[in-house]
Order: sequence, then C-alpha cells, then structure tokens
Amino acid sequence: MRRVNLDKIQPGTILKKTIITLEGKVLLASGMELTEEYIRKLQANGISEVYIEDEISKDISIPEVVREDIVIEAKSMVKVMMSKPSIKNSIDGKQIMEIVDRIISNILANGDIIASLSDIRSVDDYTFSHSVNVCIYSLIIGIGMGLTGEKLRELGVGAILHDIGKVMVPQEILNKPLHLSSDEFEEVKRHTYYGYEILRNTNGISMMASYIALGHHERMDGSGYPYQLKGNNIHKYARIVAVSDVYVALTSERIYRKKLMPYEVINYITSLSNHHFDKNVVDVFIRYVAYYPVGTAVILNTGEKGIVSRYNKYFPTRPTVRVVMDETGKKLPKYKEVDLTEKQQYSIVDIWDI
Repeated sequence: MRRVNLDKIQPGTILKKTIITLEGKVLLASGMELTEEYIRKLQANGISEVYIEDEISKDISIPEVVREDIVIEAKSMVKVMMSKPSIKNSIDGKQIMEIVDRIISNILANGDIIASLSDIRSVDDYTFSHSVNVCIYSLIIGIGMGLTGEKLRELGVGAILHDIGKVMVPQEILNKPLHLSSDEFEEVKRHTYYGYEILRNTNGISMMASYIALGHHERMDGSGYPYQLKGNNIHKYARIVAVSDVYVALTSERIYRKKLMPYEVINYITSLSNHHFDKNVVDVFIRYVAYYPVGTAVILNTGEKGIVSRYNKYFPTRPTVRVVMDETGKKLPKYKEVDLTEKQQYSIVDIWDI
C-alpha cells in the first residue's frame, strides 16, 4: 500500500483504504476500482490523495498510531462542537475528555509508537483534522517526556482545543489564499487570547488547557505572540503543542501552499531548536516521528528508486527500502529489500513522485 496524489491515479487502480467523511459516510470502499467517475467524485469532495495497492507496493502495510475509527470520531466531534453557536462562550468539557482518554489509551496500547498519521481528509476538513492530529502528536511527545495520568490528559485536552479561539475569527480571513494585511494578521493572532477566554470559562477544563491555547504561538527567543514570552516563561505544554502545531500545519495541503514532506519539516523544526522551539521537546519529537513514513517513494544515492517498506525507530533516517527501479530508471524484474542500517553504502537523497 502507498499514498498517491489523486491526479496521478490511472483509471483501473485499486483503492486500498476506505475513504470516510467526518459525517460517517463512506465515499469509496477499500477494494474498489477507481474509475474516472469515482476520481471526479473524490475531487469534488476535496480529496487530493488516496491509498492504493499496486504491484510495487504489494504487502507493504502502513501502521496506524491511533485507530482510524477513533480519529474519525474525534474529528467529527470537534467539527460538531465548533459549529455550535455556544462554542464562543464555553464547550462540553466532559465529551472532550472522553475522546482524549480514548486516544491516549489507543496510543499506549501501541507497542512501537512512531507517529506517521495516515488519514485521508478533505481540504474542507482541515481545521478539524488539524486539531486532532496536533493532539495525537502532542500526546506522543508527552508520553516520550514521561507524562502520565492526569498530566497527559491535560495536555491532550489543551492540544485538541489549542485553536478553539479561531471560531471568533472571520472565516474569510482564516481561509484567505493571499497574504494577510497587517490588520487581518493581528486579528488572527487574537485567536490565542479568544481561546484562552473560552477555555477559562468552561467547567471541567483545566487551566492548563487555557495556557496551551494562549501560548502555543510563543517562541523560545521571544519572537512569538501574543506576549513575546521567552524560554521557561512559556508553559511546558504550550511548548509541546507549538512543535506539533507547526509539524502538522506544514505537512498538510492548504489552499495557499503545497505541503512539505515529513523529513523537510523535521529538518526545519530541528534547525529552530532552542530559537523557536524547546530543544528538549524537539529531541523527543524527532525520536517518535517518521522521517520517511512507510510507503514514501525515495531515491537512493546510487540513483536507484524505491518505496520505504519498513521503518526503523532506532535509525529514523535509515529505513528499509524496496528498490523497484535501477539507476537508469528501468523497472527491476524482481524487487529487492535494502535495509539501510545494514547497507551503509546506501542513503536516501530525495523523494520521487510515482
């Protein structure tokens, strides 16, 4: 199985992963043959990528850090919650904590926690998907930093609600495809304070969640907002969510920019460690996030091309690669699996678009 852009799909390709809307409606089921009509249907629903299984990706299994049904339920809940007029005053804290507890339990039940979210989402579902994915990454970092019990729950609740203040910002500003004016950007920045006020006034929600909403755009060197806090003056949970927030945002497709590859964003975040981001948080983050997720098409230093077939959590930049093309671009009659931890002469130098 591998993930591909919809515009690269040829009619007759077999869909490997069911596509479900946040309302629980199945758009297309796994195993279906993608016709031109189905491809247009997916495009009309804002779907830009799908999972397929073809000859070169056969038997490659993409792991899930959180079960898909839990992720969909969480996103659906966030969508319903953010659509209620009452959201501008307070939220249902009990419902949020229940779904966060389910996410935590599912992550902890996963033996090898390597964050590589595999959800397929509509462009229109970005806000809800972003909130849930930031929650998942933040919880993984929190677990890696030794948080347990109520502290982990506080982090999860604050992370899933970190952008709740955006319900107070006009949608035309949030979705503007061009550069924001200075006044518009100031309004966007206010979402941190709006979120703080909403969560502070919600019964059953810890003040820790409010601090996350308020501080997830603060930066270690004082260059963030809203208060230009520095270093340890920024709440620890907000420092965790800051890293997750940037990673999820930059690896997501937006109407005003293309997404970046995971390794590109990891390198970017690492380069800003101790400047924008807490180095301790970044160090944990890079231990648990896949540089090259399973299914990624890569180019080796030999010129050969292949697909990442297995991830190595101890050596994240050296996964196992299924080589499918030689250095001339000719398809191999028989694929070979190359474990980059054992074959030191090999290294990944780029990705390619199949």
